[in-house]
Amino acid sequence: MPEKLESQFTHSELISLRRRLNHWFRKHGRQLPWRETRDPYLIWISEIMLQQTTVKAVVPYFERFINRFPTAHELAAASEEEVLQYWEGLGYYSRGRNIRKTAILIRDQYDGVFPKSLIELQKLPGIGRYTAGAIRSFAFDLPAPIVEANTLRLYCRLLNFEGDPRSRDGENLLWTLAEELQPKSKAGQVNQALMELGSQVCTPVEPKCETCSISMYCHAFECGTQNEIPLKKVRPKVTQVVEATVAVHHQGEYLVRQRQPEERWAGMWDFVRFPIKSVTFKDKITKARQSQLQSEIQNVLTEEYHLSIESLQVVTEIKHSVTRYRIRLLCCEAELNSKMNSVEIENTQWLTLAELENLPMPITGRQFSQELART
Repeated sequence: MPEKLESQFTHSELISLRRRLNHWFRKHGRQLPWRETRDPYLIWISEIMLQQTTVKAVVPYFERFINRFPTAHELAAASEEEVLQYWEGLGYYSRGRNIRKTAILIRDQYDGVFPKSLIELQKLPGIGRYTAGAIRSFAFDLPAPIVEANTLRLYCRLLNFEGDPRSRDGENLLWTLAEELQPKSKAGQVNQALMELGSQVCTPVEPKCETCSISMYCHAFECGTQNEIPLKKVRPKVTQVVEATVAVHHQGEYLVRQRQPEERWAGMWDFVRFPIKSVTFKDKITKARQSQLQSEIQNVLTEEYHLSIESLQVVTEIKHSVTRYRIRLLCCEAELNSKMNSVEIENTQWLTLAELENLPMPITGRQFSQELART
């Protein structure tokens, strides 16, 4: 492990590294919609979408989103609900809320023009050090270090860094290397090449070192440690939980509730949803278990939502993950007792399944809605 970054690459080696990266990228770089523009707005949207999401998954979402919101002005003028609707399926919905907030700031405080300064960019909601660097270098071709998942792995192997890249010392080391690799001008292609090489060649498993255009500068390749570097991130312990979501219907309409700021998926609409205690993560829904489940669901709906239901049944189950939780979601359908229909419940609406298509919903809510439409 190097003591000082400056001792790893000479000035001429850095120049050669950049040249090799540019040559490789021109030959092997993927053609992606956000690489065909210098518009900082489009680049910003793509970078936010790419957080926690694969390139392949992002492309159709990006094209649909940009078609509806081609500039920051259109995005700023839209309601949060509509923005979330177009963000639906990407997950991590705080990103969708933040891009709307940022678009409003760009319109109102920056006269619709994105700042070039890293400091100014990082003042905007949802834009951190990496995203600011990506916008500055890709849109304006100005030097800006970038460290994300692919470049983090690439830098660790170049340096044969055996420590924790997420520690303070590790982060400082990698960001320093990222700065060293920046040319004085035309930084965008170098950064794109670093990210692309990390994604396509310097892969997490079985990196393609024999065909890598910069392997002669890679200390991990030289030492044969590329498969052990970088140090693996310690994953948090997964907690298994059970929740129920209940599609209460009456005269062709279903009760949906807008999730509040302190909840997951804030601002989105979903069927009534809450934790369950009568069924464990691995329990089979026997007749006895179903009776307990029905009783628990009825109690929650009565106490919290002032609803009386009948004909409750489990329609389907969905297993999904949210942060450190693995959730078994019991998707239930029930009929409203008509004498309770006059009760008003805060933040709710009664809508048809067709009308739900125009509201933003979490992925599980949308899946359940589609299942109901098929039955």
